Amino acid sequence: MKLDILAFGVHPDDVELSCSGSLMTEQANGKKVGIIDLTKGELGTRGTAQIREQEAAAAAEIMGIAIRENLGMRDGFFANDEAHQRSIIQMIRKYKPEIVLCNAPEDRHPDHGRSAALVSDSCFLSGLRKITTEYNGEEQEAWRPKYVFHYIQDRYLNPDFVVDVSAVFERKIQSIRAYGTQFHNPDLNEPQTYISAPGYLESVISRHKMFGKMIGVAYAEGFISSKMIGIQSFDALIQHAT
Repeated sequence: MKLDILAFGVHPDDVELSCSGSLMTEQANGKKVGIIDLTKGELGTRGTAQIREQEAAAAAEIMGIAIRENLGMRDGFFANDEAHQRSIIQMIRKYKPEIVLCNAPEDRHPDHGRSAALVSDSCFLSGLRKITTEYNGEEQEAWRPKYVFHYIQDRYLNPDFVVDVSAVFERKIQSIRAYGTQFHNPDLNEPQTYISAPGYLESVISRHKMFGKMIGVAYAEGFISSKMIGIQSFDALIQHAT
């Protein structure tokens, strides 16, 4: 299956928190989108890897995405090395996305920045035909996405562009709440963490409101591009009413 957009997240729920609105918006526009989680988030204080797998599946169903896979890398201990790059390259060549979304280049959690570099480097290497990979016993063709965009996570980073996600924002929040063990739930007997604090989700909503205000809409998601974005017409910059 060829995808138009493939989003990588180092932990299950990274994509939901940061760019699920853009995925659902593009899907509504007829694009095929999917998610690859690098780890199972097994080092997370709350819940278990098995529960988070179930939560990720529930979130994927809410979003209605075409595919979701988990590469089973070691949470906290994966590296930007050849073995991990080849694993990413296999997925890029399998799904042949035009656009890849990945973690913030720097953030509160060190896994985020390391994942950003791993995925970004792998996207370039995936286009080199002399790097050979196989999937299900068949040699894969080289493929390089046209763009790699980094979504913004916990720390504020100035976006290069923002995407209006107002029409799907309520469903985005539902996809986040699918991770019932990770966010505020007074009925759970679990230790409190940074993201399970009562006000955490409100801060997420406020960030999306702030990005939305930048372009005169209710809610938006922000992205960083390491590559200059070109347009063929000023019309590409005009938001058309739906």
